[in-house]
Order: sequence, then structure tokens, then C-alpha cells
Amino acid sequence: MFSQDTTWYADGVMVDPFLLLILSSPSGAGKTTLTRKLQERFPALRFSVSHTTRKPRSNENHARDYHFIDRKDFDELVEREAFVEWAEVHGNCYGTSHAEIERARSEPGCAGMIFDIDYQGARQIRAKQPDAVAVFILPPSMIELERRLRGRASETEDVVKRRFEAAKVEIEHYGFFDYLVVNDDVDTAFNHLEGIVLAERSRRFRRADLAERLLRAGKL
Repeated sequence: MFSQDTTWYADGVMVDPFLLLILSSPSGAGKTTLTRKLQERFPALRFSVSHTTRKPRSNENHARDYHFIDRKDFDELVEREAFVEWAEVHGNCYGTSHAEIERARSEPGCAGMIFDIDYQGARQIRAKQPDAVAVFILPPSMIELERRLRGRASETEDVVKRRFEAAKVEIEHYGFFDYLVVNDDVDTAFNHLEGIVLAERSRRFRRADLAERLLRAGKL
């Protein structure tokens, strides 16, 4: 196992520091689209596949988007303390397993993990991993957020209203996050996210190991 806050090496090749990146937003803010674009830009960042008790949408696949399980199995995992974080959101349970993070840590070439979780999960991860980077995606306006929610053909009117009200609660927790990215235009929002990843990889404490290695190698 390698440290998550230092540069590490595989077969003599420098790899980027291991980064835990939390992305959170109210439903409809475009987090899923931005997450996928981020994975395309940084293929060494692995997506954390959460467990959930909700039913899959038509475009979702088991083990790719989520581990879809029933409430009984989820509760058993909670009892076994298998989750590094978990929460109940909109009547469904979501959780990130310890095994998911360990899988990424042990994978050659993996430079970090992206967590698509709500503010409750973000708080739990930050309590255990204080150097994790937390980003909150904001809609440009509540009017636009409502329009996006209503544009989802799979959502009923009751679900739209519930998610819209929940969005206000989620936005109230913006102060917990390190960065706020407004998703008015998806390409512009992505550029901001890309800049956050690049800047965080260059933080002194993440690159200190490389500097020390260079100093040791430079001794005559």
C-alpha cells in the first residue's frame, strides 16, 4: 500500500499523487455529466462505485454505475461496518465501501478516486481523510435547476418537487466544501474542475516526497 498524500513510483516511473476527490451537488446540477468528463480527462482517477438500495435507471448498469442491492443486504453491510460512509437520501440508502477504496489504492497506475456522494457522505469521508478535496456543484439558478429536474422523463411530479426542496437543504451545506463550481455551461464548469485537479496535484504536501527524493539523489 502506498501513501495517499505523496508521489509514488511504479517501475521507476513517477505517478501523480493519490487524490481523493469528492463531488457533490443537488440533483439536476449536472454532477454526473461532469464526473464522466473528468474521468475521460484523467483516466488514472477511478470512479468510486457506491452501493445503493434504489432501483437502477434505464441507462444504468450494475457494478458500473452502482452496486444495486436491497435494503436487507445494505443493513447487513452497515452492521459489519463495511462502509467508510453511508447515508439515506430521498428515501434510498447509499454507501461507499472500504473495499472500494482499497481496490483503487492497490491498482497499479491509479492516481486517485472520485466520489459522487452527498454532503453527508462528504462529511464522513473528510472526518477520516482530512486531505480529501471536496467540490460542490451549483446550478446557475433555482429556476434553471427546476427546469432541469422537470426535463428528466423518468421523474414523476412528486419526485421533482421532493428533489427541488431537498436541493435547498443541500445548498445550505456549501460552507463545508473547499470549492464551489457553478454549472451554467458544462464546458466552462469542466474547465474549473480540471483546474482544481491540476492545482491539488501540485500542492506542496502532495509533492514533498518528490522534492525529498530529488535532494537525496542529488547528493555527491
